[in-house]
Amino acid sequence: MIRTLANLLSPAGKNGRLSILIFHRVVAQRDPVFDWHPDAIAFERRMQWLRTWFHVLPLDEAVLRLREQSLPARAAAVSFDDGYADNYHVALPILQRLGVPATFFVATGYINGGRMWNDTITEAVRHCGKATLDLSGAGLGTHDISSAEAMRRTTAVLLDGLKYKAVRERSQAADYVAQVAGCRLPADLMMTSEQVRAMRRAGMLIGAHTVTHPILARLDPDEARREVVNSRDHLEDLLQDRVGLFAYPNGRPSVDYRAEDAESVRGLGFDAAVTTAWGVADAGSDRMQLPRFTPWDGTRLRFGVRLLRNLLDDSRRAGTQIAS
Repeated sequence: MIRTLANLLSPAGKNGRLSILIFHRVVAQRDPVFDWHPDAIAFERRMQWLRTWFHVLPLDEAVLRLREQSLPARAAAVSFDDGYADNYHVALPILQRLGVPATFFVATGYINGGRMWNDTITEAVRHCGKATLDLSGAGLGTHDISSAEAMRRTTAVLLDGLKYKAVRERSQAADYVAQVAGCRLPADLMMTSEQVRAMRRAGMLIGAHTVTHPILARLDPDEARREVVNSRDHLEDLLQDRVGLFAYPNGRPSVDYRAEDAESVRGLGFDAAVTTAWGVADAGSDRMQLPRFTPWDGTRLRFGVRLLRNLLDDSRRAGTQIAS
């Protein structure tokens, strides 16, 4: 049923439509505290379902065929953001075993032992070992972390409160949380240079994702451009290969990046750039602002329905736009 409906909603040729899925991490085993990332078993199931219903393409080929209006029916692509080491250790073997291509967008400032600010907070809360985390010295309040639910709630509050701060302020706040927590934090969350190269040798695509994962809309346009350029140049030097794909950090249009940022990316010669605006791409989509979405459902039927709803809802949005 899902395959049949997908054929109707995502035909081949000039009316072709591309569904791009976005993931961040795939953990080896279910995390009992921060349980929003799929574990290996759950991820493999989802990739099996996706492969059964959709024609999964490498993103660069999908973008080219989108432009040429030669997409196959039920076209899809898989992508990952940030550059976590479990992408290499856990996700890659599954993708290889199933023959599913993927694109990995890497924030280059965290390769080889770096840690993103949000992970500093997450891991500090996880490993603190106290019932209460008193961050009032930095104006961040006092938080209950006595249970898994309390840890999740506290982490969400801190991340939401700091996400749109300036990069330096955000990092300083995260370091303060770690200092108060008083615990050793992992230094192996992100890929190494060799793992990034191994991903490419395995046939996966590597895309740029800035250096420090800032909110581009909060930066001076020249600084935002440098984040993009330096990320791409680092990867091209590392891989000795052209990098033609880019993902906007956080990725919400007009909130996390501006129209001028998209034009800057276009001017830098990228083949395509992806957002986190839900929907699907068609021949009329701006290749510098392609939509992506995450079907998080854990059962076969709900996962399939989520894919179909994304196609259907995007059709309705397109119809509204045309009518207006």
